[in-house]
Amino acid sequence: MKKQYLVAIGLVIVIAAWMLIPRGDADRDDRYASADIDRTVTAVADDGSSNVSSAADFTVRAMRSRVDTFTQSVSVRGRTQAFRLVDIRAETSGRVVATPAARGARVQQGDVLCELAIDTRETDLQEALSRQEQSRLEYEGGLDLQQRELISRSALAQLKTTYDAAIAAVSRAELALERTKIRAPFTGIVETRAVEVGDYMDMGGQCASLFDDNPMLLVGQVPEQDVNKLDIGTRVTGIMVTGDRVNGELTYLARAADDITRSYRIEVQLEPQQIPIRQGISTEILLDAAQIRAHLVPPSSVTLDDAGLLGVKTLNSDNEVEFRRVQIVGESTRIDQPGFWVTGLPEEVVLITVGQELVFEGQIVNANFDWSQL
Repeated sequence: MKKQYLVAIGLVIVIAAWMLIPRGDADRDDRYASADIDRTVTAVADDGSSNVSSAADFTVRAMRSRVDTFTQSVSVRGRTQAFRLVDIRAETSGRVVATPAARGARVQQGDVLCELAIDTRETDLQEALSRQEQSRLEYEGGLDLQQRELISRSALAQLKTTYDAAIAAVSRAELALERTKIRAPFTGIVETRAVEVGDYMDMGGQCASLFDDNPMLLVGQVPEQDVNKLDIGTRVTGIMVTGDRVNGELTYLARAADDITRSYRIEVQLEPQQIPIRQGISTEILLDAAQIRAHLVPPSSVTLDDAGLLGVKTLNSDNEVEFRRVQIVGESTRIDQPGFWVTGLPEEVVLITVGQELVFEGQIVNANFDWSQL
């Protein structure tokens, strides 16, 4: 047998013998032994009672809360939109000879946006006026003859028809001449101009697009679960991505839902603003909905019970801790009064705001209402 095998067998025998030899307490190494510490365990019954006499010495910070009126709001994403954006088109054809209104200019109702060449329209009007005068004289002569019974009634009717046709021809000629000037149908801003001097416009050709910004609108889509909370006339606040806030009133609420999104279109008419509002700016639309009675509690007071349900801890008249389940119905983002609006509490309640995680239901504690101390 090799020498290495003999050495290995010997080491195994020595280790086994060392492990089997009994040793006394004197051989124990106490370097890692924990020191004897007097430990006290406090047992708390299932009903929350405790036999610790110092439980009432624990102090929590509290506040008195009174129920208030909270207006729920429905928040949707939308955008700004002009009251109307209309393409102004020609009602006759002709060559463009003038474009008095520049792009971006504000025009009044009746101002000329594009002007077409008159061509023969003015001479056509003069010809129609002459024919009208001629037919008038013939008709008046026919009336004189009819009184003397020198003309039949049918001949007089023919003269009357000729006279009426001449009047109609004059009206058509005047209208054709007037249509050479394409005017603004309402006060607004010239958003685009489609033609320049020298262009030829056919009937129905676009002269310009007119932007009516008085009033401006907010448009959006309300989910079907929130549509019944809204009414026409509801006050609305809009927060644009530019940071500006606008106010208005709900003026339109669709009766039919969109076939794809199952949401309902709304339109909000904004109040007059000191600064101009552009179309198409993304806006968060906050619409006032139902008013409910609720408490505004600080976020630090909201906690969970053993079942994982949301609630707050309060104090009764005996300074005994109680857990009350609540439901969050809204949020306050005001800098001076942040918190949650909750329901499920009585009209008045003493609310634990600091220390609620360190006390249990049924415990007697001291309440400190002085926020300058503790």
